[in-house]
Amino acid sequence: MEAGRDRPFILCAWHNRLAYAMVAIREGIQPKTGRRMAVMVSASRDGAFLVEILRAFDVEPVRGSTSRRGRQALLELSRQVKAGLHLGITPDGPRGPCYEIQDGILSLAQLTGLPIVPLGCQARRKVRFKSWDRFQLPWPLTRCDVAFGEPLEVPRKATDEQRNALKDDLKRRMMEINPE
Repeated sequence: MEAGRDRPFILCAWHNRLAYAMVAIREGIQPKTGRRMAVMVSASRDGAFLVEILRAFDVEPVRGSTSRRGRQALLELSRQVKAGLHLGITPDGPRGPCYEIQDGILSLAQLTGLPIVPLGCQARRKVRFKSWDRFQLPWPLTRCDVAFGEPLEVPRKATDEQRNALKDDLKRRMMEINPE
């Protein structure tokens, strides 16, 4: 994560690990890099609730998803890079399928030229919800482990074939550091 001091990056976290990601951002990324984050949040009613949580963690929400305002949100996120912020996105959100990389994160990396940094999070003691993503909420006072994967660079002019290979590579990197 040392490269984050020199330039922003795109943090990639699975949708079901958002609770861990918030702590990783507030306790690790922001203090160590001296940069705030802007993250994409669904334009749904559920997203409105998350916006308030993000603000409490000093994270800048940008509303949009694959199904609503996606293109505008990518442009707004790219503007946040010019302000020096890191970016964050859940590649399998807002509706899944779970652990499947959608096109948005690769498009964001192509648009901004920033590397994608995979985030791995786990806790032994957690509650798993019966939602599409099997959302995880760590028990209070349990230890949460966080790991960062190797950054993934996405060429600005990647072909469809290259993009598919990059999606597979990103998924592999994410699964390696996010055990069930």
